[in-house]
Amino acid sequence: MIVVMGAAGHTGKATAEKLLSRGQKIRVIGRSAARLQALTDRGAESAVGDVFDGAFLARAFSGAEGVYAMVPPDYSQADLRVYYNRCADVMTEAARKAGVKRIVLLSSLGAEHESGTGPIAGLHDVEKKLERVGEDLLILRPGYFYDNLYASIPIIKSQGINGGAIEPDVPIPMTATTDIGAAAGEELAEGKFTGTSIRELLGPRDYTMSEATRVLGAAIGKPDLPYLRFPDADFEKALLAAGFSKGAASALVEMSHALSAGRVRSLQGRTPRTTVPDSLESFAKTFAAAYRAG
Repeated sequence: MIVVMGAAGHTGKATAEKLLSRGQKIRVIGRSAARLQALTDRGAESAVGDVFDGAFLARAFSGAEGVYAMVPPDYSQADLRVYYNRCADVMTEAARKAGVKRIVLLSSLGAEHESGTGPIAGLHDVEKKLERVGEDLLILRPGYFYDNLYASIPIIKSQGINGGAIEPDVPIPMTATTDIGAAAGEELAEGKFTGTSIRELLGPRDYTMSEATRVLGAAIGKPDLPYLRFPDADFEKALLAAGFSKGAASALVEMSHALSAGRVRSLQGRTPRTTVPDSLESFAKTFAAAYRAG
């Protein structure tokens, strides 16, 4: 039995689908039975509840040989680092109680830094806490998610531009969430990792935000779509208007600075093990469909 956290989300769903395609027995965790229905229709067990409920999570992990672990995103939280640590404490205790043998953890490039990276500093803490479970732990460190770019759709439609607090011409490692899930599923199905290890997941090449914007623009019929570096205060104001807490908005500004400064970067380089196949150009087709449907 392998348990998948966040199975209704991008990486968790892809992990579950990979495991099911391998004939693996799985249990999927989520907050809504309806959002897990497509997976349970294919034979997955479901566990519906709150991952911050320690008793629930211990039951959900019960009998599991392996777990795909991740912190569900919640940018309404006042202090993201406190939130990440609280989730790590619950996951760690549940894994101990259930006797989980192997864990694949979703983290991020840059998680080697203790501070100065916004939400990624919280993942640094999560990594350290799950290491203390004492079983086999594989830490996945992908780059900037292509899926983050969906958040640009409203401003592209309303103002005809893309923008953010990341500098326009700094190459950034990026990764498809489907590739993350595929890698996680393969690792859990094969179960070959031992001790604590790290595997970076990098798309075929880095992109600057200006390049990424041009790729997306071409896909939606706006080949000259520009990317603008917004002042930090304006970017933070936009996040607050979108429902982010003040603390979360400040953390994303800090992460943008870390990306711009090259602190969130690959340490392993592109190898057959770290390089995953999906390019931004292939993602752009999915982005264009979402843009037209929105």
